[in-house]
Amino acid sequence: MQTKFTELTDPQWQVIKKIIEKEQRKRKYSLRQIMNAVLWLTRTGSQWRNMESKYPKWELIYYYFRKWRSDGTIRAVLNELVRLNRFNQGREREASMVAIDSQSVKKVPFIHLDTGIDGGKKVNGRKRHIAVDSQGLPLAISVSSANIHDSEGAYDLLWRIEEVSSRVELVRVDAAYKGEFSNVVTDIYQWKIDISQKPESVKGFVPQKGRWQVERSFGWLNFYRRLAKDYERLVESAMAFIQLAFSAILFARIT
Repeated sequence: MQTKFTELTDPQWQVIKKIIEKEQRKRKYSLRQIMNAVLWLTRTGSQWRNMESKYPKWELIYYYFRKWRSDGTIRAVLNELVRLNRFNQGREREASMVAIDSQSVKKVPFIHLDTGIDGGKKVNGRKRHIAVDSQGLPLAISVSSANIHDSEGAYDLLWRIEEVSSRVELVRVDAAYKGEFSNVVTDIYQWKIDISQKPESVKGFVPQKGRWQVERSFGWLNFYRRLAKDYERLVESAMAFIQLAFSAILFARIT
């Protein structure tokens, strides 16, 4: 894990250049610099209007962020980095096992869309749902209001998982996903499901086989201050910044 923000190196940029530079034309500002600016903001947690002066004006950076969020470019960058990382580890580019979990985070004032209170964790904000492979690499990400039950919010992950991997055979979850969600996984998607639960006599965090990776992935996000709370007006922006944070983590593995 990098201790501070660093801009994209040439090898890192080459991995995503074709995804970012879809249109070959003259530009006043480099798209590489704009991506660097978005990654900088993700890491530092700065406000758009306080963008580092060495980058183009924040209005331009924000324009491209919204554009890349809406047309799927940010998601495509993350998917490419996940496939490359798996390949470099000697694995198939597509995963066969996924682990699913959620994390509730507080929202900041003046954020009103898609928010609620997670009564169990006493958090007023939103809930992040992620599905990761056996290495903790993200395959699918979704964001909902915090009052949405884990199993209900996870439905949005299933079609996203199917989009990025045709090899999935096993889904690992905890007891919160019992019931209708489990039936959908087995009956409709034809995937096996493994439900694990911490012994009632044990207190505190207990690593569970096949699922501890998803907890570690949530831990990785703690290094990105833009994700310390939910600062985004739209859940689509919240998802995009999670994707950018995971992308930054995987960029650091490219030498």
